[in-house]
Amino acid sequence: MDSDGELAERLRDGDEKALREAYDQHGATVFYLAQRVLGNRADAEDVTQLTFVAAWTGRAGFDPQRGTMLGWLLGIAKRKAVDRLRSAARDRRVAETVSAQAPAPDETEPPERIIDRLIIADELSRLPAEQRRTLELAFFDDLTHPQIAAVTGLPLGTVKSHIRRGMANLRRRWEVDGAAFGSRSAGASRAR
Repeated sequence: MDSDGELAERLRDGDEKALREAYDQHGATVFYLAQRVLGNRADAEDVTQLTFVAAWTGRAGFDPQRGTMLGWLLGIAKRKAVDRLRSAARDRRVAETVSAQAPAPDETEPPERIIDRLIIADELSRLPAEQRRTLELAFFDDLTHPQIAAVTGLPLGTVKSHIRRGMANLRRRWEVDGAAFGSRSAGASRAR
């Protein structure tokens, strides 16, 4: 078993075996921290994997003079776990916004329309945060592009780009699912 310094040196040199050794030595502790923070085994496994991927890609940043490898890995894991918590909170807010904005389905509403709503909600949750936020402001809050720029502090061109890219992502998903998205996107031109 190498010391942190030797292991770090091998890791910085791109030795994949060093990454495996770091995982063998510290993976259980990283997983334990992630599970304590997240309270969910599947999320903790994902965060553990993300931690070691980030350690590999950022291996030049570890300095054994500043701390132990375990401390460095736990710092990465904590940031990844917090990111996961924030992402889950954003997803919940999106779901709550969508459900609050959507009228209660009436008994005569066709199942296809309900499926369309679910697809949109799912696709919105996959968008980057700023793109999703601009689309929510445009379509749920009925704000114009200049109003969205004022609310978010983003430049007007960025707001328009986020909305255009977000709509393109939604359209691609819609087309994959065989729906006719074009007839439902009339609100996009109104949001300008």
